[in-house]
Amino acid sequence: MSNISNNLKYLRKKKGHTQQNFADIMEIKRSLIGAYEEDRAEPKYDLLKKIAEYFDLTIDEFINEKISDSWKPKLKSAGSNLRVLSISVDQNDRENIELVPVKASAGYLNGFSDPQYISDLPKFQLPLPALRQGTFRAFEIMGDSMLPVQPGSIIIGEYLDNWNEVKTGETYVIISKNEGVVYKRAGNRFKENKDLKLISDNKVYDPYTIAADDILEIWKAKAYISTSLPEPAPDPTMETLTQMMAQMQKSISQLNKN
Repeated sequence: MSNISNNLKYLRKKKGHTQQNFADIMEIKRSLIGAYEEDRAEPKYDLLKKIAEYFDLTIDEFINEKISDSWKPKLKSAGSNLRVLSISVDQNDRENIELVPVKASAGYLNGFSDPQYISDLPKFQLPLPALRQGTFRAFEIMGDSMLPVQPGSIIIGEYLDNWNEVKTGETYVIISKNEGVVYKRAGNRFKENKDLKLISDNKVYDPYTIAADDILEIWKAKAYISTSLPEPAPDPTMETLTQMMAQMQKSISQLNKN
């Protein structure tokens, strides 16, 4: 039998529930509980999450641990992303880079831990040394809050398991319940139960904060793909030339003093 079937039967009995009253709590048919405990079927992601939360477990613990009277949960480090990360692999068992287009970003909030949802996303590989070690995902961004990175660009992020590794001034794709998928610069280091400050590179947009318990995933930006090629630098104006001359004079004066 799978861990799910054994764990469900053990935890249900430990709570003192019959199959019927546990089915009533989960708002499903009793026959489904029987099927899960006899390993004839497995619950879908939403129900799996509901069952795990009811028993105060992570989905990872409920699926992968063999829970018994002697079992103890592993100590969890502050700032760790405890959710299950679903990935897909190619025919050579290499991890794919899944692409989350803008039109799929809303669905990603519900499906990011669902293996079937992840496997249905577009996927690709890139032969870049910087993308060989780690787990990577690509996110299409819209809006001009991160100019000069253009709207429609694809940010390739590396999965950040330990959120304490967030560094001030570096850019990340943040997945959150209220904001969805956003690409921003971190304004402070991550601290458990504290707000994370997010800063746009386009100064027209004001910084804002997001609660730690609102965050679902963090991906550290490693590269981006864009079909918008950079424009040539504009010719210098008289004002720009004047500023450059003033800066040069200031530098020369400083050198003379030294």
